[in-house]
Amino acid sequence: MQNQTILLASRPQGEPTAAQFSFETSEVPSPAQGQVLLKARYVSVDPYMRGRMNAGKSYVPPFEVGQPISGGVVAEVVESRLDTLPVGSVVVGNLPWRQYSVSDGRGLQQIPTDQAPISYFLGLLGMPGLTAYFGLLDICQPKAGETVVVSGAAGAVGIVVGQLAKIKGCRVIGTAGSEAKVAYLKQLGFDEAINYKTANILEALAAAAPNGVDCYFDNVGGAITDAVYNLLNKHARIALCGQIASYNATEAPVGPRPEGKLLTTSSKLQGFIVSDYLPQWPKGIKQLTEWYSQGKLQFEETITEGFDQIPNAFLGLFKGENTGKAIVKVA
Repeated sequence: MQNQTILLASRPQGEPTAAQFSFETSEVPSPAQGQVLLKARYVSVDPYMRGRMNAGKSYVPPFEVGQPISGGVVAEVVESRLDTLPVGSVVVGNLPWRQYSVSDGRGLQQIPTDQAPISYFLGLLGMPGLTAYFGLLDICQPKAGETVVVSGAAGAVGIVVGQLAKIKGCRVIGTAGSEAKVAYLKQLGFDEAINYKTANILEALAAAAPNGVDCYFDNVGGAITDAVYNLLNKHARIALCGQIASYNATEAPVGPRPEGKLLTTSSKLQGFIVSDYLPQWPKGIKQLTEWYSQGKLQFEETITEGFDQIPNAFLGLFKGENTGKAIVKVA
C-alpha cells in the first residue's frame, strides 16, 4: 500500500504558493515492538506554520527544506504493538503531513470520541481553543461590563475568544473580512461585527465602542490594531496572539508606534504562545468541554477533503477562505 508525505520543497519569499510543497510516495511502514501505526483522519492547517517555513530562530524550530511539514493531526491506531494504545484508539498530536505514520506514543494524547466531533480536538478543544482560553482569561482578565475587541474574530481562535468574553458578561466587538463572516459573528452573539475590508475601521470601531476598549485580543496586527490603540481605556489589557497581516511581508512594516498610547493609558501589552501554558492545558480542555456540553460554546469548521488538498487549504488561510478552524479531512 502506498503512503504519501508532503515536504517543504522551498522557502517562500512573501506569500507562499503551491511551489513550496512536494509529495513523496513510499510504502506504508510496519510498527516495531512498542510502536503503533497511525492513519491520519484530520490534519490542521494554521497561520503559525507560515513562520516555520522561514529559516531563522523563533519559538519553535523551522521546517527543513526537503523534510516533512508537521502539525496537529487527529489519527486512528490501525495497527498496534503498544499496550497503552490498542487498535481503534483515536489520538491527537504533532505529526508529519503523512497518510500513515509510525509512533512510539510519546507526545500523543488519546481523545474521547463521545464528547465532541474528533476534529474539534484540533480546534475548540485543541490548540486554538486553548489559545483563546488562556490569552483572554489569563492575560486580558475581562470583567463584566467591559468592552472586548477581537481581530480575526471569525477565525478558529477569534470565535472562541468572543464567546468566552460573552460568558464573562462583556460587550464584544469583532473584525472580519466579509459580510458572511460578520453575519456569522452576530449569530454567535457578538454585539458588533465590522467588515474591515469595506468599513473605515477607525470610525467603525469608535462607533461600536463609544465607551472605549478595555481588552483587545490581537490575532491580526496592522491597521486594525493601530485603530484599536486610539480607543484604549485606562489600564486596558492587550493579548498579542498573532500578526497575520504581516506574516508574508518581505520588509518590516512601518506604522504608528504604540508605545505612547500604552504609556498614557497605563495599558498592558503581553505577547504569548499557547505552549507557555502547557501544564494547565488539561484544566483548559476540561472547562472548554464543559461549556461546550452546556451549549455555551459553538464552533465552526471549514473542512477540505483529501490529503492532496492540504497545501491548498493552508494557502487559503492567507486569502481568508476559512470561517473558524481550517481542517483537512484525510479519511
